[in-house]
Amino acid sequence: MRLTVGISGASGVNLALKFIKQIPKDIEIFVVFSKSSKKALKLENGIKTKEIFKNHENITLFKDKNIGASLASGSFKVDKMIILPCSSNTLAKFSVGIADSLITRAFSVMLKEKREIIIAPRELPLNTIMLENMLKLSNLGVVIAPPILGYYSSQQTLEDMENFIIGKWMDLLKIDNKLYKRWK
Repeated sequence: MRLTVGISGASGVNLALKFIKQIPKDIEIFVVFSKSSKKALKLENGIKTKEIFKNHENITLFKDKNIGASLASGSFKVDKMIILPCSSNTLAKFSVGIADSLITRAFSVMLKEKREIIIAPRELPLNTIMLENMLKLSNLGVVIAPPILGYYSSQQTLEDMENFIIGKWMDLLKIDNKLYKRWK
């Protein structure tokens, strides 16, 4: 499987990093950080993106400003895409077809090719415009999966909560995982 992970500039970029680290090594991963996500990661976690994925042979990093990258073409076969977190700005661009960065262009390509897309909006509360944008994208087949907890899996720590959310995203992508306690 080939998976694109778009990381846009909402709070919670560290959740995207934890998600990527849980993906099996036999899955080829293409990662794109927006400029805002890099800033959020540095402010929230003190991490610079250049330090993150050293020694990960299955991960390729792309610059968001590289609109001519392979991900920007439908002839470059990527099976699935997740945008995690998905900022309200990126959500709005997706909903009206603006493709002014590699993340938004790759999304547009995935949509036109009718490939699987998941977005994880990370805002609270949601305003009417955001909800309308999500509805529009949902009607186009995009899966809307914000980081929402399910309390039935008896999370005790922040890591348990994050594993639950990451496990649910992996379930949607059909990636086997044992990250959380399932309902019996």
